[in-house]
Amino acid sequence: MAAEKLRDLSQPIDVALLDATVAAFYGTGSKDERTAADHILRELQNNPDMWLQVVHILSSAQSLNTKFFALQVLEGVIKYRWNVLPVEQRDGMKNYISDVIVKLSSNEGSFRQERLYVNKLNIILVQILKHEWPARWRSFIPDLVAAAKTSETICENCMAILKLLSEEVFDFSRGEMTQQKIKELKQSLNSEFQLIHELCLYVLSASQRTELIRATLATLHAFLSWIPLGYIFESPLLETLLKFFPVPSYRNLTLQCLTEVAALNFGDFYNLQYVKMYNIFMVQLQAFIQNLALFFTSFYKFHIRVLESTQENIAALLMGLEYLLSISYVDDTEVFKVCLDYWNSLVLELFEANHNLDSPAATANMMGLQIPMIPGIADGLGTQLIQRRQLYAGSMSKLRLLMVSRMAKPEEVLIVEDENGNIVRETLKDNDVLVQYKIMRETLIYLSHLDHDDTEKQMLKKLSKQLNGEDWTWNNLNTLCWAIGSISGSMMEDQENRFLVMVIRDLLNLCEITKGKDNKAVIASNIMYVVGQYPRFLRAHWKFLKTVVNKLFEFMHETHPGVQDMACDTFLKIVQKCKRKFVIVQVGESEPFVSELLTSLPTTIQDLEPHQIHTFYESVGYMIQAESEISKREEYLQRLMDLPNQKWTEIIGRARGSVDFLKDQDVIRTVLNILQTNTSAASALGTHFLSQITLIFLDMLNVYKMYSELISSRIAEGGPYTSRTSYVKLLRSVKKETLKLIETFLDKAEDQPQIGRQFVPPMMDPVLADYARNLPDARESEVLSLFATIINKYKGAMIVDVPRIFEAVFQCTLEMITKNFEDYPEHRLKFFSLLRAIATHCFRALILLSPEQLKLVMDSVMWAFRHTERNIAETGLNLLLEMLKNFQGSEFCNQFYRSYFVLIVQEIFAVLTDTFHKPGFKLHVLVLQHLFCLVESGSLTEPLWDASTVPYPYPNNGVFVRECTIKLLSGSFPNIPASEVTKFVNGLFESRADLSIFKNHIRDFLVQSKEFSAQDNKDLYAEEAAAEKERERQRMLSIPGLIAPNEIQDEMVDS
Repeated sequence: MAAEKLRDLSQPIDVALLDATVAAFYGTGSKDERTAADHILRELQNNPDMWLQVVHILSSAQSLNTKFFALQVLEGVIKYRWNVLPVEQRDGMKNYISDVIVKLSSNEGSFRQERLYVNKLNIILVQILKHEWPARWRSFIPDLVAAAKTSETICENCMAILKLLSEEVFDFSRGEMTQQKIKELKQSLNSEFQLIHELCLYVLSASQRTELIRATLATLHAFLSWIPLGYIFESPLLETLLKFFPVPSYRNLTLQCLTEVAALNFGDFYNLQYVKMYNIFMVQLQAFIQNLALFFTSFYKFHIRVLESTQENIAALLMGLEYLLSISYVDDTEVFKVCLDYWNSLVLELFEANHNLDSPAATANMMGLQIPMIPGIADGLGTQLIQRRQLYAGSMSKLRLLMVSRMAKPEEVLIVEDENGNIVRETLKDNDVLVQYKIMRETLIYLSHLDHDDTEKQMLKKLSKQLNGEDWTWNNLNTLCWAIGSISGSMMEDQENRFLVMVIRDLLNLCEITKGKDNKAVIASNIMYVVGQYPRFLRAHWKFLKTVVNKLFEFMHETHPGVQDMACDTFLKIVQKCKRKFVIVQVGESEPFVSELLTSLPTTIQDLEPHQIHTFYESVGYMIQAESEISKREEYLQRLMDLPNQKWTEIIGRARGSVDFLKDQDVIRTVLNILQTNTSAASALGTHFLSQITLIFLDMLNVYKMYSELISSRIAEGGPYTSRTSYVKLLRSVKKETLKLIETFLDKAEDQPQIGRQFVPPMMDPVLADYARNLPDARESEVLSLFATIINKYKGAMIVDVPRIFEAVFQCTLEMITKNFEDYPEHRLKFFSLLRAIATHCFRALILLSPEQLKLVMDSVMWAFRHTERNIAETGLNLLLEMLKNFQGSEFCNQFYRSYFVLIVQEIFAVLTDTFHKPGFKLHVLVLQHLFCLVESGSLTEPLWDASTVPYPYPNNGVFVRECTIKLLSGSFPNIPASEVTKFVNGLFESRADLSIFKNHIRDFLVQSKEFSAQDNKDLYAEEAAAEKERERQRMLSIPGLIAPNEIQDEMVDS
């Protein structure tokens, strides 16, 4: 009965019944019900009059499936019978469909809710358009654009219709329309595209609605392959698209649009626009890649363990790590820093888990695992760690290759490629590169510990590609050798020996077979860097050590910029670590290497610059110092100094004939060079340099005195400006070097009083009295540091000389340095270092000063710690501490503290509460602690206050100091209530015995004060930071290789 009713199309169809039939077809009823419903629907679909019921069904149906059924019927009619339908029926249908679309898409709620229905209506409309437009519906595009401007949701749907239209005409039309019809539609779209173009640009520039912009970009993508080129290149379209690329919501759609533009090929007319588009795109792409790197690294840092939980997640994790490895190769410093920071943390985590495997509790804690400590747990945890290590093994192997390929330049390497591709000597250190090298080196050492064999295999494979030319470039060799050098000490000795034998052999071969000066310079630089990093290997392999040193001597004749410098630096580094090897007769040798070297010394150094020769002499000095037999040592020293001594004897001999000979500029330079050579040797030989310095000492003092007089007479004649002339500067250089040589020798010499007795008295007049006699501009600051060194070395033995030293330097230097904080910077620090040496070792001499002189000393000390130059302020504070402690134990304790206690408290609080002096916080605290402990200790037996000026007698010094301090701080910090200040001062007295509590009490007070609260106060925590740094160093020392062998001050193990 129901079926018959539906089949009767002479009257409006029963839509409720149709809904039920469609529901039965899609429902879960019996098979018979579905079959019956299917039969009825097929019949209706095949009925030629059924399409006349479509409007009625669409208007009344409750079910979306029923509406889709009606549209399916309509679609068939449009496809096969549209053109035979009467005009009024066609117009009625297209108007109805248009109206329904507008109605549903004009409201946000209905548009989102009925999205599927609207999409199907859009398809129907486009099917009608293929027949009606342009001939019978010329106003379609203008109508559509006008409607789009009435509402953003209508506009979004209009974009979807235009996209469908473009796809129908250009992508899916073949076989459905005649060629003539397709051509006609294309021409119509082309001719009317200006309206569409304007609409798209308007939306992209004015709309903030994400869905609308996405729909517009999708529509543009469909049009870009065929629209006239002027719309792309002669309008703001490209620039607009490029602006949308960085925005995540639009990135993929924009990229599709740009790809369409990139795929257009029509000659060279728009090349400039293409270049511009490409460059802007690359800038934005770099920003995207950086963001991508940030996403991966941030995610992995906090959530990587979640991804290790299932096989499916692991696959995604490993793919992500592959992406991050690929991003790490991008030639962008900022991107690489982001990646490197993460790789370092991941590798450290993996390494520490394995490194701590012996301590399950530590490992569990570090990995964030809640594991109870029960027997056998180590085995389970060990299995977990091994599995985790295996999980990342492939990624870590690729990471090793990345680190080797991108290794940053170490500080020791002096030879670099400039921007023009030339090999030159580096002039400035790049701190960013050095920081990057440190992190990469650390990462590579952890990677090496995780798998030594893979590290070795990767490096040797890369080196073999250098040898056979397959991978040969300067950069590839550099990064490889820097990486090889950076893992020194991380392998077991046997493996390291085997590895190094192959590396050094291959590098020496590469140097032999490679042609070209620049190429050889690069290889030389790398050989020197690598061998300099492996002293343990060289100590164990004499033949390699000898070959390497002879190779360095070869490089000393190579005049390519930087090669000689690096050869001399590497020679020094190797000798310091292997010096014993050069003074013993090795197997198969007839004499020690040092003797052989001294025989050929003139030839070896003939092409070196003076500063390089000085480094060479220092190196040989270390060799000679390692010789324990006195006679041999003296013979080697005499042979080493033979060349400079011959020249010195000649100059002194001619000067005895005519003193004017010494005034020639070339002679002055030669004298300077000889002295510098002596200083270099003395710095290495120490006490063993005695015979050589004795030989030249008195003549050297005579030259010093003569040059000093010459400088003074020149300045007296020509005024202060004369001190800046090149001639006077050269004369002063000789004076400075003389002082430096004596200071170096005395500093390095063992504590033998007879050396002091031999060298100090002859210097009193030529050096000390000369300082006092000279004009301020002609006084050498090195005199102050020399006598500071002498007093630190010979301590109390110098007490008789202190008054003379004081008389010569004190008053005149103070006048130079107290006029302001800028003049004579070198004299300042050295003056206070001398004062500190006197206060520490010759305190009795200070006690014997007159009250006026002592006041001058105390004024200068306070002036020093008020200085904004950190070194000077710290020296002043250390000096003050020495004096306070020494005076406390002396018979003048009461007298000294009555004069200076309150003044020192005032001055220390003045700098303590001055934000410019934060770096001195630790010493300020120590001074205050000393003073507060002293006042309560009973050491002071007399009042600190002056009874004649203070009417109220205090019960004791403690009460007096409290009141003074409260009054002082209340004046300095008016913003802090008096009760708080009193509480703070009482706290100082209560916590004085415990430095840690005392320091925290002061720090808390400062931080809450207005002056400090808004500032970076890290300097107040410098002591804690230093302790943390030391803990980190101890951790690094526990991991082989993490601190380079060259940086470890080992007692020689090369005996």
